[in-house]
Amino acid sequence: MSNPLLSKVNDLIKKYHLEAFKDVAVFMIILLAFHVFWKIFVSNILAVDFITNSANWLAGVVFEQAKWFFEITGMNVVPFDKLTVFNSMHDNVFFVPSTNGYVYVNLSCSGLKQFYQWFFLMMLFPGPWKHKLWFIPVGLIIIHIVNVFRIIGMVVVTMNIPDHWDFMHDYVARPFFYVVMFLLWVWWNEKIHLKLKNKV
Repeated sequence: MSNPLLSKVNDLIKKYHLEAFKDVAVFMIILLAFHVFWKIFVSNILAVDFITNSANWLAGVVFEQAKWFFEITGMNVVPFDKLTVFNSMHDNVFFVPSTNGYVYVNLSCSGLKQFYQWFFLMMLFPGPWKHKLWFIPVGLIIIHIVNVFRIIGMVVVTMNIPDHWDFMHDYVARPFFYVVMFLLWVWWNEKIHLKLKNKV
């Protein structure tokens, strides 16, 4: 038996051609729900050895790839696998001599949360499973590449405009992840999901 309220909502969506807005709303609800879930349970999540080890490993990969970029470009950045800064030991540290600044690639910079976010978004969002099998890994690779360049960007900020580091980190670099996820989702929704749905 169908839900009368749900039927009315669907009728309104069809009447006013709001299908695209419905899909965007579903995207935002899934992403926001996961973000809230992660925020509430982050200490429990990171208590799982597999997740913490994965985040540490991934942070190391991001660090090594960003380090390679700085090496081939000859930028004045000194990488440290481990470094004591302000009486605290840190892993994966970029030191910028020109401003005496540091950028740490820690667990929260690993991109693991965004990996899980993307995975669950695609698992829950409608679409053909045979295409999800290749689209999810493609999305993960793109998110990882974006994260590497995000770290590179934050080091460049440390070199050139260190006073704006917090703003660039919190309001530019971090939200950019979600811009990329949205664009990937639009690609999925417009070019794969709806295209195949309209063929049926």
